[in-house]
Amino acid sequence: MKMNRLLLIMLTLFALSGQAQQNNDKPYLTRKFPAEGITELAVETSGGSITVTGGGSSFEVAMYVKPNNNWNGKQELSSEEIEDRLKDFEIKIVAEGGRVVATARRKQEVKWDNKRNVSIGFVVTAPRNTATFLKTSGGSIQIASLTGEQNFATSGGSLKINDLKGKVQGKTSGGSIDASHCSDEIVLHTSGGSIKAETMKGKIELETSGGSITLHDLNGEIEAHTSGGSIKGDQIAGSLNTGTSGGSIRLAGVSGSLKASTSAGSIEAELTALGSYVNLASSAGSVRVTMPLDKGADLDLRGNRVSIPLKNFDGEAEKDRVRGKINGGGIPVTLTASSGSVYVNQ
Repeated sequence: MKMNRLLLIMLTLFALSGQAQQNNDKPYLTRKFPAEGITELAVETSGGSITVTGGGSSFEVAMYVKPNNNWNGKQELSSEEIEDRLKDFEIKIVAEGGRVVATARRKQEVKWDNKRNVSIGFVVTAPRNTATFLKTSGGSIQIASLTGEQNFATSGGSLKINDLKGKVQGKTSGGSIDASHCSDEIVLHTSGGSIKAETMKGKIELETSGGSITLHDLNGEIEAHTSGGSIKGDQIAGSLNTGTSGGSIRLAGVSGSLKASTSAGSIEAELTALGSYVNLASSAGSVRVTMPLDKGADLDLRGNRVSIPLKNFDGEAEKDRVRGKINGGGIPVTLTASSGSVYVNQ
């Protein structure tokens, strides 16, 4: 009998928890706008996340209001509590001048009160050909399936982008970046997280001051730099300029021009086809390269020890330095290890 009562209580609590979760996921309000004559979307909030997905036939904006659990510990708010706390904000969801605008700004005259603080987020569905301007200082940004110019920034969350085509500029000061299936011109920066980029094409610029970089299946003119982590990549074509001040570099399946440097680790690179140049430098480790040697190349290899199989070579070969031409010369190949050895096809 006691077991039955205990089971009933547990089931009731589970049902209430599920109901609370459903209520928490329900938008506070939604607005719809026809797509005709509208080509831009601007969203700004100071305390929540932003999600934008393209492919819709019209614009649909959903606004979510959630308590800040870090301060008041509540899992959900009643309708009355939401209405009361929203008095501290200026909410605007309109279509004007060829643009849908959704903003949630705290009123200047309202003093910050942690107990009344709420997170206001927006989830938007838009037509594919929509330019965006997104900004939040307290949440993450997700944006997908859009064509055109995309500008987005957050000071306190991560960036996740997928299936974007056009000019893309994204920045976060406090989170990681996950980007995939994008093309044309992509610029992504973070000051406090790692970067993962895969299946992308075009002119790509990636930069982080505090994390690692992972690259997969990229094609184009690629810049990828970090001040505080390692760099790993594979299936990269075109040109890659990459570097780190705080880790090692591991690259595989590179086809094209390559420049890589590290101040605090070693470099391992597999090149399946050479481009216009190869320039690898390590200040605190070895450099190990696998590459075709059947093309004409100008070699400049330096390290505590240099090991390379030489055929059709004209130049100087010493224990710590190899300088000269193979196969008549051509592509400049510069490999430098200030505190380690250089190995080619070893």
